Amino acid sequence: MLVCWDWLKEYVNVTVSVEELAHRFAMSGLNHESTAEVGSDTIVDLEVTSNRSDCLGHIGIAREAAVLLKQSLSIPSATPPEVAQAASQYIQISNQYLAACPYYTARIIRGIKVGASPAWLARRLTSVGINSVNNVVDITNYVMLECGQPLHAFDLSRLRDEKIVVRPARADEKFLAIDHKTYQLDEEMVVIADGQGPVALGGVMGGAESEVSDATVDLLIEAASFSPQSIRRTARKLKLHSPSSFRFERRPDPQGLDWASRRCCELILEIAGGELLAGTVTAGSVAQPPQVIELRRTRIPKVLGIEISPQESDQILVALGCQIIASDSERVTVLPPSWRGDLTREIDLIEEVARIHGYDKIPENVSVPMRVAPVRPKDIALERVRHVLSARGIDEAMTPSVVNDNLESFGSLWTKQSPLATDTPLLVGARTLRRSLIPSLLSARYNNQTQAIRNAQLYEVANVYLPGSSAQELPRENCMLAIVGAGDLRQLRGVVEEIVSQLVSVSTVVDWTAEKQDLFENGSLQRLSISGQTIGYVGLISPKAQTAYSLEQATAAAELNLDTLTSHLQEVRQADPVSVFPAVARDLNFVVDEGLKWSALASLCRQHGGDCLQSVDYQETYRDAKRDGPGKKRLLLSLRFVSLHRTLTGKEVDQAVQQVVSACDREFAAKLLG
Repeated sequence: MLVCWDWLKEYVNVTVSVEELAHRFAMSGLNHESTAEVGSDTIVDLEVTSNRSDCLGHIGIAREAAVLLKQSLSIPSATPPEVAQAASQYIQISNQYLAACPYYTARIIRGIKVGASPAWLARRLTSVGINSVNNVVDITNYVMLECGQPLHAFDLSRLRDEKIVVRPARADEKFLAIDHKTYQLDEEMVVIADGQGPVALGGVMGGAESEVSDATVDLLIEAASFSPQSIRRTARKLKLHSPSSFRFERRPDPQGLDWASRRCCELILEIAGGELLAGTVTAGSVAQPPQVIELRRTRIPKVLGIEISPQESDQILVALGCQIIASDSERVTVLPPSWRGDLTREIDLIEEVARIHGYDKIPENVSVPMRVAPVRPKDIALERVRHVLSARGIDEAMTPSVVNDNLESFGSLWTKQSPLATDTPLLVGARTLRRSLIPSLLSARYNNQTQAIRNAQLYEVANVYLPGSSAQELPRENCMLAIVGAGDLRQLRGVVEEIVSQLVSVSTVVDWTAEKQDLFENGSLQRLSISGQTIGYVGLISPKAQTAYSLEQATAAAELNLDTLTSHLQEVRQADPVSVFPAVARDLNFVVDEGLKWSALASLCRQHGGDCLQSVDYQETYRDAKRDGPGKKRLLLSLRFVSLHRTLTGKEVDQAVQQVVSACDREFAAKLLG
């Protein structure tokens, strides 16, 4: 924000030098960039953070100076005289896009004379980098730089059908701006139209067809509120940034909109003549004032580490424009001013008290009572995951969340919905929000391959973005862990099993079931689940995908949902008790159907093995069609029994084994070989 020193002094009595005030601004949050002499004016360049839209005008800067210097603020009353004739007789306004333009107002001035601006006005604009155009346009720019509220002046005679329509742009609608370039619009942009077509791009730039010229006699003065998101999107998509869009993106004071309109009319009447018609034609409603905030007085010393008296803190808040609703020795209830939309919480008020009191008055060695925040379950899980992966020589990768469509061509393990996409590519050629981390890691594996690292083992922890199943359902953002490495599925499965075992309790049963997906080789993909909740997938990348990613080596990949896994997290790891009594092992060899999965058989054994069954271990699979028949296989497993309290008898073990054998026969027709 370029601040003209002489202009600033119109609103506040500055009793210090330029250098001193610039230093005070810097110490209170408005960083001083530079000071320069432009003609006869001194220009101070201040860095204004995006949450301080109130400081994008000279009055806002003067308000800060008045508080810091303990001076009064003088703001023009803006009371232009009106004639009896009503403005509503000459214009009608229809607002069809309240979501993007909550409030639109218009005033009408008739009989003006467009010409060159007076020297003082042109000089002030030029000193802060705005070229002088004519007296009317210069006044709208002057008021914007004065209070931060952008305005626009239309040639009333060039508005067809005597109406203004605020509406969404139509698909591929063309708009000729005052820079005499034609822009192609879309349905989310705000158009200010007359009865036949666009005359301005709301909040961004006026149109060439209704701009003020030397022949203009009657004016319509627009003052409006626009959605910051809508203006930001429009300016970025069209690459059409302006001082107006810059301010609308940061939400000017909605309560100050009418003052800006009156101030503009007052200056036009003074400089360009004419008469202001009575009243304002409006559409929509002014945004609601901010909510009250309760400040506990004990919080100030706890946060800042120093005592600030209640009288001083109240004086600071009142000087900043806050209204004290209620106050006692313990707390104060405050209504923030409309121009301070960034004041919404107690901590915001404490920050205001601190910066006006002076950060330099807080000793460097002051002790601030602090309480260590508890470690989140997710942080515990991530620490264990990274330990397991680092111990196995797997390197962490970081890849962009937006990818090109090619990386999404094989679909996602987590959703069938099409991926989300940004309106404007955030990276060159990349606008799709990924639904899986695996494609990004495969691409990273290829990049390593081009650098002669032919078998890179990589993992990444990041979010994926899953669309809702319907237009009404919001997208989901899930934290995932993906791993890619050498094409040895057994090794990768071992890594995944170790990760899961480090996160969940030993009693948690993880089920493995076969799945199919285009990215993976048929018969290799396994889905992991706990109590019916899917926690991840492990499999071999298919030859087709391997070719698509130009990978020379076979690749195995896994992806785990860390959010779901964390919900089963055992935060404090507990060691299994070790029995001092001997264990008893029994081997069972079942003849079962070829389609029976080991996970189902092992789960059934655990269910019926009794409390003393410690483990069910797979040994081998054997097939002999001549002896067992076609479609059959033999599964050899070991049951291990142990008690923490006594030595088991052979009879007890035999009884438990018999329960397992009977259950397997009953459920799976599994025949025990003698």
